[in-house]
Amino acid sequence: MKILQLCKKFPYPLKDGESIAVTYLSNALHNLGCEISLLSMNTSKHYVDIDDLPADFNHYKEIHVTALDNSIKAFDAFKNLFSNESYHVSRFVCPDFRDKLVSLLKENKYDVVQLETLYLAPYIDVIKKYSDALITMRAHNVEFEIWERITSNTKFLPKKWYLKYLTSKLRRYELEHLNKYDYLVAVSDRDLRKFKALGYKNGAISSPIGLDLKNYKNNISIKTQDDICFIGALDWIPNMEGLMWFIEQVWPSLSAKFPALKFHIAGRNTPDILKNLNIPNIVVHGEVPDAIEFVDKFSMMIVPLFSGSGMRVKILEGMALGKVVITTLLGKEGIHAENDIHLLEADSPDAFIAQIESVLSGQKNKILIGAAAKKFVEEYYDHGVNALKLLEKYKSLKNNPEYQKGHIVK
Repeated sequence: MKILQLCKKFPYPLKDGESIAVTYLSNALHNLGCEISLLSMNTSKHYVDIDDLPADFNHYKEIHVTALDNSIKAFDAFKNLFSNESYHVSRFVCPDFRDKLVSLLKENKYDVVQLETLYLAPYIDVIKKYSDALITMRAHNVEFEIWERITSNTKFLPKKWYLKYLTSKLRRYELEHLNKYDYLVAVSDRDLRKFKALGYKNGAISSPIGLDLKNYKNNISIKTQDDICFIGALDWIPNMEGLMWFIEQVWPSLSAKFPALKFHIAGRNTPDILKNLNIPNIVVHGEVPDAIEFVDKFSMMIVPLFSGSGMRVKILEGMALGKVVITTLLGKEGIHAENDIHLLEADSPDAFIAQIESVLSGQKNKILIGAAAKKFVEEYYDHGVNALKLLEKYKSLKNNPEYQKGHIVK
């Protein structure tokens, strides 16, 4: 099967959930015999020098990139106040990307064009004009839901009003385009139910983000420390929001109770507010060369999320490494892990402190929880197994006579 994958940011390095989700699926499909080509924007925010890609990033038949300055500009943001366009989406409208897409569609006959996230929806009409490929939307999140939650957690009223306005336009855009693609690939059963409740009517499948589990073999040479860690893209608002909440609301009492405990923070694009922290026993590492090696040093990993949507890949990674992951109810959304068995839930400062204390005291056995977490990920989130199910669905759609008539069946 010949697949063209469209991305709004280049899916490397593997230091954020989107890059991991895109790369592991495309690699698994390649291993199943698919011919995968990539067309990606190379944005100013997440620029990657394609010449520096590692030798083992070789699962694509072809890689095409177009440059895009997607930085937030004050004048453009102001102008958008008087436009019906979604500012979130318009920042990814790129004439060079469109031209390259047209060229590829003219030169190749693809079976599937897979859009990675809603931000590729502006190109649906182009694909329909120049190709009869199945157009699938791999929805990593319910996009407007992320911003609704961020807006709800924003206290500064002028910013809250502005975010609410932008979110309303993003919501309208997402709903208007909901039935324009042929097939929906949601990353969780929960998201799939949400899309259907919002009015999605075409065919759909729930296909969880999978991990290449051979990359998560515990390094026995690393001495695990009874400290806690956090890792995540620190230019993503929900991550910074949750991290600062933990530092301000949880850490003072937690540190007073356990003065020897250290909190290690790592992440891409670490802002100065974190680099300049001068709080005892908080260690800010910045961007680390190997996220898996970093997490593997510690017995506990916190994921304090209060906004966001979709599935948190970092939680799966921590569980795959056999760590005790402590997260909010929203953080584990889309992951059907059980509290006190596969991970620990906490939604308040007192709850986070109690869960961490229960591990440090031995009341909750970190070895048993870590082993259950690892087994859980191995059973449900293997990228090869999930990719095979998705590929079988794609093949059945291509062979369905109803599809050949332009009508997708569920």
